[in-house]
Amino acid sequence: MFDRFFPDAYMASTYVIPFEKLYEEGYKGVIFDIDNTLVPHGAPADDRAKKLFARLKRIGFSSCLLSNNQEPRVKMFNEEIQTNYLYNAHKPSRKNYEKAMEVMGTDKSNTLFVGDQLFTDVWGAKRTGIRNILVKPIHPKEEIQIVLKRYLERIVLYFYKKKHMK
Repeated sequence: MFDRFFPDAYMASTYVIPFEKLYEEGYKGVIFDIDNTLVPHGAPADDRAKKLFARLKRIGFSSCLLSNNQEPRVKMFNEEIQTNYLYNAHKPSRKNYEKAMEVMGTDKSNTLFVGDQLFTDVWGAKRTGIRNILVKPIHPKEEIQIVLKRYLERIVLYFYKKKHMK
């Protein structure tokens, strides 16, 4: 019943994802959510995020930020990162996942998505046909609409863990 929302992978943090291995497997583009995936909600790019994007460039990855936030927030985060970005993305709509791949020059077969929310990030990537990685949120402070979705996510993740972590 909940399988349609199950992530392809579930990791503790964006910063433990083995990007070198994924590149060797043929992935060439990574789409990222920002808030609570790369930095706490509303925060600018920190040293970890800057190092990650420098590492991705060295590996050979194209990247794109895909955020439901408005442009000032996304632009502020991207100042230090300098990658592609799409704002006001209306995730889980497929449209901007597809646009992100177009911007990066990738397709469904060689693109990954990394995000912290099941019902926007992961569900949109799954609907688009992109391999996705759910990460645990960086910080507990979130907007009220996200807090409410987290309760539902816990139910889905309970069944995910029951099925995948035997």
